[in-house]
Amino acid sequence: MNHTNPSRDHGELILQLRGISKQFGAVTALEDIELDVHAGEVVALVGDNGAGKSTLVKTLAGVHQPTSGTIEYLGQTVTLDSPGRALELGIATVFQDLSLCENLDVVANLFLGHEIRAWRLDEVQMEVRAWKLLQELAARIPSVREPIASLSGGQRQTVAIARSLLLDPQIIMLDEPTAALGVAQTAEVLNLIERIRDRGHGVILISHNMEDVRAVADRIVVLRLGRNNGVYTPESTHEELVSAITGANENSVSRRAARKLETTGE
Repeated sequence: MNHTNPSRDHGELILQLRGISKQFGAVTALEDIELDVHAGEVVALVGDNGAGKSTLVKTLAGVHQPTSGTIEYLGQTVTLDSPGRALELGIATVFQDLSLCENLDVVANLFLGHEIRAWRLDEVQMEVRAWKLLQELAARIPSVREPIASLSGGQRQTVAIARSLLLDPQIIMLDEPTAALGVAQTAEVLNLIERIRDRGHGVILISHNMEDVRAVADRIVVLRLGRNNGVYTPESTHEELVSAITGANENSVSRRAARKLETTGE
Protein backbone atom coordinates (compact mmCIF):
# COMPACT_ATOMS: atom_id res chain seq x y z
CA MET A 1 0.00 0.00 0.00
CA ASN A 2 1.30 3.43 -0.89
CA HIS A 3 0.59 6.55 1.14
CA THR A 4 1.24 10.24 0.70
CA ASN A 5 1.68 12.79 3.43
CA PRO A 6 -0.37 15.92 2.74
CA SER A 7 0.62 17.57 6.01
CA ARG A 8 4.03 18.69 4.84
CA ASP A 9 5.17 20.56 1.74
CA HIS A 10 8.68 19.78 0.52
CA GLY A 11 11.15 21.67 -1.60
CA GLU A 12 12.54 20.81 -4.99
CA LEU A 13 13.23 17.26 -6.07
CA ILE A 14 16.93 16.67 -5.41
CA LEU A 15 17.47 12.99 -6.02
CA GLN A 16 15.57 10.57 -8.23
CA LEU A 17 16.42 6.90 -8.72
CA ARG A 18 14.81 5.01 -11.56
CA GLY A 19 15.20 1.26 -12.10
CA ILE A 20 18.40 0.94 -10.07
CA SER A 21 19.69 -2.64 -10.03
CA LYS A 22 22.95 -4.02 -8.67
CA GLN A 23 24.36 -7.47 -9.24
CA PHE A 24 27.37 -9.10 -7.62
CA GLY A 25 28.07 -11.97 -9.97
CA ALA A 26 25.00 -14.22 -9.88
CA VAL A 27 23.56 -12.44 -6.84
CA THR A 28 21.04 -9.65 -7.40
CA ALA A 29 21.30 -7.26 -4.45
CA LEU A 30 19.01 -4.54 -5.86
CA GLU A 31 16.32 -4.82 -8.52
CA ASP A 32 14.47 -1.90 -10.14
CA ILE A 33 14.71 0.41 -7.12
CA GLU A 34 12.73 3.67 -7.28
CA LEU A 35 13.42 6.49 -4.80
CA ASP A 36 12.76 10.25 -4.65
CA VAL A 37 14.22 12.67 -2.10
CA HIS A 38 13.15 16.33 -1.84
CA ALA A 39 14.76 19.27 -0.08
CA GLY A 40 13.61 19.61 3.53
CA GLU A 41 12.46 15.99 3.75
CA VAL A 42 13.46 12.99 5.84
CA VAL A 43 13.07 9.73 3.92
CA ALA A 44 13.51 6.64 6.09
CA LEU A 45 14.87 3.55 4.40
CA VAL A 46 13.84 0.42 6.28
CA GLY A 47 13.96 -3.31 5.73
CA ASP A 48 15.08 -6.58 7.23
CA ASN A 49 18.66 -7.82 7.06
CA GLY A 50 19.51 -8.53 3.43
CA ALA A 51 16.85 -6.15 2.13
CA GLY A 52 19.42 -4.12 0.19
CA LYS A 53 19.67 -1.01 2.35
CA SER A 54 23.45 -1.07 2.71
CA THR A 55 23.97 -1.76 -0.98
CA LEU A 56 21.71 1.14 -1.93
CA VAL A 57 23.46 3.51 0.46
CA LYS A 58 26.88 2.49 -0.86
CA THR A 59 25.61 2.97 -4.41
CA LEU A 60 24.53 6.53 -3.61
CA ALA A 61 27.80 7.13 -1.76
CA GLY A 62 29.77 6.17 -4.87
CA VAL A 63 31.21 2.98 -3.37
CA HIS A 64 29.25 0.70 -5.73
CA GLN A 65 28.15 1.49 -9.26
CA PRO A 66 24.70 0.27 -10.33
CA THR A 67 24.47 -2.49 -12.91
CA SER A 68 21.53 -0.70 -14.55
CA GLY A 69 19.15 2.21 -14.00
CA THR A 70 19.57 5.97 -13.77
CA ILE A 71 20.38 8.42 -10.99
CA GLU A 72 19.15 11.98 -11.47
CA TYR A 73 20.53 14.74 -9.26
CA LEU A 74 18.90 18.15 -9.49
CA GLY A 75 17.34 17.14 -12.80
CA GLN A 76 20.57 15.89 -14.41
CA THR A 77 21.55 12.27 -14.98
CA VAL A 78 24.77 11.63 -13.05
CA THR A 79 27.31 8.86 -12.54
CA LEU A 80 28.44 8.29 -8.98
CA ASP A 81 31.67 6.46 -9.77
CA SER A 82 33.52 7.30 -6.56
CA PRO A 83 32.89 8.62 -3.03
CA GLY A 84 34.69 11.82 -4.07
CA ARG A 85 32.24 12.34 -6.93
CA ALA A 86 29.27 11.86 -4.61
CA LEU A 87 30.68 14.45 -2.19
CA GLU A 88 31.46 16.81 -5.05
CA LEU A 89 27.85 16.69 -6.19
CA GLY A 90 26.55 17.18 -2.64
CA ILE A 91 25.74 13.71 -1.32
CA ALA A 92 27.29 13.14 2.12
CA THR A 93 27.21 9.91 4.11
CA VAL A 94 27.64 9.30 7.82
CA PHE A 95 28.35 5.59 8.19
CA GLN A 96 27.67 3.69 11.38
CA ASP A 97 31.34 3.54 12.42
CA LEU A 98 31.48 7.41 12.27
CA SER A 99 35.19 7.36 11.24
CA LEU A 100 36.24 9.79 13.97
CA CYS A 101 39.78 10.13 15.35
CA GLU A 102 39.45 9.74 19.11
CA ASN A 103 42.81 11.33 19.91
CA LEU A 104 41.88 14.57 18.10
CA ASP A 105 39.54 17.30 19.32
CA VAL A 106 36.19 18.32 17.82
CA VAL A 107 37.66 21.02 15.55
CA ALA A 108 40.30 18.71 14.12
CA ASN A 109 37.69 16.03 13.41
CA LEU A 110 35.28 18.48 11.78
CA PHE A 111 37.92 19.77 9.37
CA LEU A 112 39.91 16.57 8.86
CA GLY A 113 40.88 16.56 5.19
CA HIS A 114 39.36 20.01 4.66
CA GLU A 115 41.56 22.16 6.88
CA ILE A 116 41.57 25.93 6.45
CA ARG A 117 45.06 27.15 5.63
CA ALA A 118 46.80 30.42 5.01
CA TRP A 119 50.55 29.85 5.25
CA ARG A 120 49.75 27.44 8.07
CA LEU A 121 46.65 25.91 9.66
CA ASP A 122 44.18 28.65 10.54
CA GLU A 123 43.13 27.25 13.92
CA VAL A 124 41.21 30.39 14.88
CA GLN A 125 39.06 30.39 11.75
CA MET A 126 38.35 26.67 12.05
CA GLU A 127 37.35 27.08 15.70
CA VAL A 128 35.01 29.97 14.87
CA ARG A 129 33.36 28.03 12.05
CA ALA A 130 33.07 24.94 14.25
CA TRP A 131 31.30 26.88 17.02
CA LYS A 132 28.99 28.58 14.53
CA LEU A 133 27.92 25.31 12.94
CA LEU A 134 27.40 23.53 16.24
CA GLN A 135 25.39 26.48 17.58
CA GLU A 136 23.18 26.46 14.46
CA LEU A 137 22.50 22.79 15.13
CA ALA A 138 21.92 23.45 18.86
CA ALA A 139 24.49 20.74 19.52
CA ARG A 140 25.31 19.89 23.12
CA ILE A 141 29.09 19.85 22.83
CA PRO A 142 30.88 21.22 25.94
CA SER A 143 33.91 22.50 24.00
CA VAL A 144 35.17 22.32 20.43
CA ARG A 145 38.59 21.58 21.93
CA GLU A 146 37.26 18.52 23.73
CA PRO A 147 38.91 15.26 22.58
CA ILE A 148 36.49 12.92 20.82
CA ALA A 149 37.44 10.15 23.27
CA SER A 150 35.79 12.09 26.12
CA LEU A 151 32.44 12.61 24.34
CA SER A 152 29.28 10.54 24.72
CA GLY A 153 27.90 8.40 21.92
CA GLY A 154 25.29 11.01 21.06
CA GLN A 155 27.88 13.80 21.02
CA ARG A 156 30.14 11.76 18.73
CA GLN A 157 27.24 11.20 16.36
CA THR A 158 26.60 14.94 16.41
CA VAL A 159 30.22 15.68 15.47
CA ALA A 160 30.10 13.17 12.62
CA ILE A 161 26.88 14.67 11.27
CA ALA A 162 28.19 18.23 11.67
CA ARG A 163 31.33 17.26 9.74
CA SER A 164 29.15 16.08 6.85
CA LEU A 165 27.47 19.51 6.78
CA LEU A 166 30.70 21.50 6.37
CA LEU A 167 30.61 21.12 2.58
CA ASP A 168 26.91 22.13 2.55
CA PRO A 169 25.58 18.96 0.88
CA GLN A 170 22.09 18.71 -0.59
CA ILE A 171 21.60 15.12 0.62
CA ILE A 172 22.79 13.57 3.89
CA MET A 173 22.57 9.82 4.43
CA LEU A 174 22.63 8.60 8.03
CA ASP A 175 23.31 4.90 8.61
CA GLU A 176 21.79 3.72 11.92
CA PRO A 177 22.59 7.00 13.73
CA THR A 178 20.88 5.97 16.98
CA ALA A 179 22.24 2.43 17.22
CA ALA A 180 23.58 1.62 20.70
CA LEU A 181 22.54 5.04 22.10
CA GLY A 182 20.62 5.61 25.30
CA VAL A 183 17.22 7.29 25.45
CA ALA A 184 18.51 10.82 26.06
CA GLN A 185 21.25 10.52 23.44
CA THR A 186 18.78 9.12 20.90
CA ALA A 187 16.45 12.09 21.49
CA GLU A 188 19.41 14.44 20.95
CA VAL A 189 20.24 12.84 17.59
CA LEU A 190 16.60 12.82 16.45
CA ASN A 191 16.32 16.52 17.30
CA LEU A 192 19.46 17.09 15.24
CA ILE A 193 17.94 15.28 12.25
CA GLU A 194 14.89 17.54 12.44
CA ARG A 195 17.10 20.63 12.51
CA ILE A 196 18.99 19.39 9.44
CA ARG A 197 15.68 18.94 7.62
CA ASP A 198 14.62 22.43 8.67
CA ARG A 199 17.83 23.80 7.12
CA GLY A 200 16.56 22.50 3.77
CA HIS A 201 18.70 19.39 3.40
CA GLY A 202 17.29 16.13 2.13
CA VAL A 203 17.91 13.34 4.64
CA ILE A 204 17.98 9.60 4.00
CA LEU A 205 17.71 7.80 7.34
CA ILE A 206 18.56 4.09 7.57
CA SER A 207 17.30 2.55 10.78
CA HIS A 208 15.88 -0.63 12.29
CA ASN A 209 14.19 1.34 15.08
CA MET A 210 10.58 1.96 14.06
CA GLU A 211 9.98 4.41 16.92
CA ASP A 212 12.86 6.60 15.74
CA VAL A 213 11.72 6.33 12.13
CA ARG A 214 8.15 7.33 12.89
CA ALA A 215 9.37 10.19 15.10
CA VAL A 216 11.24 12.07 12.35
CA ALA A 217 10.46 10.62 8.91
CA ASP A 218 8.17 12.27 6.38
CA ARG A 219 8.08 9.13 4.23
CA ILE A 220 9.07 5.55 4.98
CA VAL A 221 10.41 3.53 2.05
CA VAL A 222 10.42 -0.24 2.62
CA LEU A 223 12.89 -2.52 0.86
CA ARG A 224 12.41 -6.27 0.81
CA LEU A 225 14.74 -8.74 -0.88
CA GLY A 226 16.34 -5.96 -2.90
CA ARG A 227 13.09 -4.50 -4.23
CA ASN A 228 10.70 -1.70 -3.30
CA ASN A 229 7.90 -3.00 -1.09
CA GLY A 230 5.84 0.12 -0.40
CA VAL A 231 6.03 3.76 0.64
CA TYR A 232 4.38 4.69 3.94
CA THR A 233 3.90 7.66 6.25
CA PRO A 234 4.58 7.85 10.00
CA GLU A 235 0.80 7.57 10.48
CA SER A 236 0.85 4.07 8.98
CA THR A 237 0.15 1.38 11.55
CA HIS A 238 2.91 -0.67 13.09
CA GLU A 239 1.29 -3.77 11.60
CA GLU A 240 1.42 -2.31 8.08
CA LEU A 241 5.12 -1.53 8.38
CA VAL A 242 6.04 -4.87 9.92
CA SER A 243 4.05 -6.70 7.25
CA ALA A 244 5.85 -4.83 4.47
CA ILE A 245 9.27 -5.39 6.04
CA THR A 246 8.82 -9.09 6.82
CA GLY A 247 6.67 -10.01 3.83
CA ALA A 248 3.73 -11.04 6.00
CA ASN A 249 1.50 -9.22 3.54
CA GLU A 250 2.68 -11.75 0.98
CA ASN A 251 1.74 -14.80 2.99
CA SER A 252 -0.71 -14.82 5.91
CA VAL A 253 -2.65 -11.74 4.86
CA SER A 254 -2.85 -12.63 1.19
CA ARG A 255 -3.71 -16.25 1.97
CA ARG A 256 -6.51 -15.11 4.26
CA ALA A 257 -7.87 -12.89 1.51
CA ALA A 258 -7.60 -15.73 -0.98
CA ARG A 259 -9.50 -18.09 1.30
CA LYS A 260 -12.26 -15.50 1.72
CA LEU A 261 -12.47 -15.09 -2.03
CA GLU A 262 -12.76 -18.84 -2.51
CA THR A 263 -15.53 -19.22 0.07
CA THR A 264 -17.58 -16.09 -0.64
CA GLY A 265 -16.73 -15.27 -4.22
CA GLU A 266 -16.20 -11.60 -3.19
